[in-house]
Amino acid sequence: MNLQDLMPTPPPTHLPDDPAEVELADGAAVVDVVRRHPASPAAWAALAESARDRDADAVEVYAYARVGYHRSLDLLRRNGWKGNGPVPWEHDANRGFLRSLALLATAAGEIGETEEWERCSAFLRDSSPTAYDVLLGDA
Repeated sequence: MNLQDLMPTPPPTHLPDDPAEVELADGAAVVDVVRRHPASPAAWAALAESARDRDADAVEVYAYARVGYHRSLDLLRRNGWKGNGPVPWEHDANRGFLRSLALLATAAGEIGETEEWERCSAFLRDSSPTAYDVLLGDA
C-alpha cells in the first residue's frame, strides 16, 4: 500500500446539463450555438472539433479548445470541484469539458507545446481514464 492509497479521494464532479448539447444534437450551426451559449464547454468543444474536422490550422483548434477548457474550469468550480478528482465520462454533461481538454492536449502537441500536451493528457487521464481511452487512446 502506498501513501496515495491512504489519502481520501474527492467525490466525482457531475456538471449540470448543458442546453447547448440539445441544440447541437438537433443540428444547429455550431457557431450559432456558441453565440447563444458562450459559457458552454460543449459548444466550444464542438467548435474545436468542427475546426479540426475541416483541417483548420492546429492553432485555431487550440484556441477554441482553450476557451472550452477555461469555461469548463469555471463551471467545474461552481459545481464543487476543488482542483482535482474524478470528472466521469459516464456523466454526459461532463463530456464538453473532457472533449475540450483532449482537443487542447492534441492541438498543443501539434503546435509543439510539449509541456502542455503532457499536462493536459495527464489531467484528462486523472479526471477520467475512460475519457482518456475514448478521446486519446494511443495518442
